[in-house]
Amino acid sequence: MDHSAHHAAAADHHGAHQAHAGPPVHQTSGVTWGAAARATLHCLTGCAIGEILGMVIGTALMWGNVQTMILAITLAFVFGYSFTLFAVRKAGLDWKSAIKVALAADTVSIAVMELVDNGIIALTPGAMDAHLSDALFWTALLGGFAVAFVITTPVNKWMIGRGKGHAVVHAYH
Repeated sequence: MDHSAHHAAAADHHGAHQAHAGPPVHQTSGVTWGAAARATLHCLTGCAIGEILGMVIGTALMWGNVQTMILAITLAFVFGYSFTLFAVRKAGLDWKSAIKVALAADTVSIAVMELVDNGIIALTPGAMDAHLSDALFWTALLGGFAVAFVITTPVNKWMIGRGKGHAVVHAYH
């Protein structure tokens, strides 16, 4: 009589109990492009909100390009981190642990995104001097976000595959 199925089920059941006994275990292999794209989109959403808000505030206050870009990048990090921060707080983490998870999960992703999309804006002729009502402003900004998404997704896939980046957050979902 073949008992291999029973032994495999018992081993899985035993492994499940061991997994609950210790700290969260991170998946380090078999990361799909879909998972990487979702992590990137999650990060990009926070970044986009912060960056657009920073550009609107800087423009409304009639700040120069450098000050406005610094504000936009700062707010991109704040909003990017906050999406993860509030999700892991909702999962029950204390503030200190939640901040550590958000920093570990999003820093590289946000940094790559900000470098790429602000680089594109800075290198697009006339985009830095365009006003919020100009199509060039929105074309450069949205184009920068699109390119940043394409470049950051493989970075996130690589990091998640090594148990870093958004893999840290998955333990709390």
